[in-house]
Amino acid sequence: MIERVLVKDLAARAEGPVTVAGWVEKVRDQRYVQFVVLRDESGAVQLVNGGVVRELDPESSDPKDTERHARTTAISEVATGSFIVVSGELQKNERVKLGGVEIQIDSFEVVSQAEPETPVKPDSGIDVRLDWRFLDLRRPEQNLIFRVQTTFEHALREVWINRGFVEIHTPKLMASASESRAELFSLEYFETTAYLAQSPQFFKQMAQSAGFGGIFEVGPAFRADPSFTSRHATEFTSVDTEFSWIESHEDVMQLHEELIVAGFSSVKEKHGDEIEKLFGITIEVPSTPFPRIPLAEAKEIVKQRGYEVPRADADMDPEGERQITAYVKEEYGHDFVFLTDYATSIRPFYHMRHADNPELTNSYDLIYRGTEISTGAQREHRIAVLEQQAIEKGLEPAELKFYLDFFRHGVPPHGGFGMGLARVLMLMLEQSSIREVTYLFRGPTRLQP
Repeated sequence: MIERVLVKDLAARAEGPVTVAGWVEKVRDQRYVQFVVLRDESGAVQLVNGGVVRELDPESSDPKDTERHARTTAISEVATGSFIVVSGELQKNERVKLGGVEIQIDSFEVVSQAEPETPVKPDSGIDVRLDWRFLDLRRPEQNLIFRVQTTFEHALREVWINRGFVEIHTPKLMASASESRAELFSLEYFETTAYLAQSPQFFKQMAQSAGFGGIFEVGPAFRADPSFTSRHATEFTSVDTEFSWIESHEDVMQLHEELIVAGFSSVKEKHGDEIEKLFGITIEVPSTPFPRIPLAEAKEIVKQRGYEVPRADADMDPEGERQITAYVKEEYGHDFVFLTDYATSIRPFYHMRHADNPELTNSYDLIYRGTEISTGAQREHRIAVLEQQAIEKGLEPAELKFYLDFFRHGVPPHGGFGMGLARVLMLMLEQSSIREVTYLFRGPTRLQP
């Protein structure tokens, strides 16, 4: 492995010999001095070649002149984006904007030369940048997005692990439709047909029957949804949890709050200053409890604000989500709101219904800055009730045999949620689309790179 120092560690290092490696971000090739901005995964630093030798004196036999000439030529010819290794003298210089340090070059090695013309320009649109995603990801903003994602996920895992939850990895190939018959990808599977999992829902619940107690998973999910909106993808990362011995969906919401607060707190602590510098925004850690509004009440609030959700028996639509978010911000000063008590008609058969009102379910959607990021609920664990609810939804119990069997041998009261990771990051960092916060986006017309 190349012995190198990361740019972020240079400021704390004493002056003296150092080796850095990364790609060329910019070159200023002046007559008597050359400047190179090198960027690695942690930041950028200025390199200075002050011993410029443009032409080699044929009378000179000094090997240092030959070395300086070769270095000057290499710097003059290096293309932006090339990967280089540089050794030299680290010097502190307060006038240097890049961290107050610079490196006087002693050796300059081009490890991998880039083509002279880059296909991605500063004004390139999202489609071009996605075509050349590996170049787009070199931008400091993009690098930061995925470090934020890492920190956010790690904070969630700490909460789960401290609670004794178990991490599982559920299969993404299924023999039959999971939650519904819609938006499924099918594929040939030897002599039969398989389906890509829309969510790990059934397998999360199986873990409750298995006696795992609390479980979590961060993994891929697939929806054959031909949407071209800023918040939809055909493959996305789903953050899922399920746990036993709950009394209602309120227990699930409380865990959800705890996870969100932990994630935002960790991101703010570790990356807050850099986010403010690169994105011009301040990360706000939400206070608890988050506001809770029953869906029917939320629709009335929205109606009073001048917008009516098209169908009374439908879910809150995008404009309704934006309107209720505006109301919550005005009334509570909060960016999050739980919409609760969804109608049975718009929820899956496995959601538990209210004990005193079978038209409503013990469920919720979590709305963040005008966009739904998660659905959670208490599940129905009583086999007779579960079978009846499936039938009412037009499902044949025989089609659900493997799932219903979980409940024939004892399962505790349980619940959980599934949350779209990219949507959280998009809204947290105020990005225009989940394409910006997804490592490699998959949509109806994109399967590469």
